Amino acid sequence: MKYSVIKTGGKQYKVSEGDVIEVDKLSKDGSKVTFDNVLLLVSDSSLKIGKPYVSGSKVEAELIENFRGEKLRISKFKSKVRYRKTTGFRAELSRIKIKKII
Repeated sequence: MKYSVIKTGGKQYKVSEGDVIEVDKLSKDGSKVTFDNVLLLVSDSSLKIGKPYVSGSKVEAELIENFRGEKLRISKFKSKVRYRKTTGFRAELSRIKIKKII
C-alpha cells in the first residue's frame, strides 16, 4: 500500500492514489496541482519521514471542481441583557483527485 501525508491550507491530509478529497480553495477548474509539502511517504515496506518535508517527493493531483461548503450558523447570546446575534459562514472548497505519488 502506497500513501503519503501532505500539507495544504494549514491542514494535513492522508492520501493515496485515486483518492478524492476536499481541501481549501485552490486555483482554476480542470488544472493540475502539485503538492511539494510531503510530510510522510509510505510505499510497501519503506517509510520516509520528512524533517519537515520529504525531499524529492511530490504528489500530483487534478482539480475537479471549486464549490462552496455547507453553511454554518453561529449564534451569540448573553442572558439578561437581550443580546442575540446570528451570523453564518460558508467555506470555499476544492475537490481534487490524487493521480500520482512520486
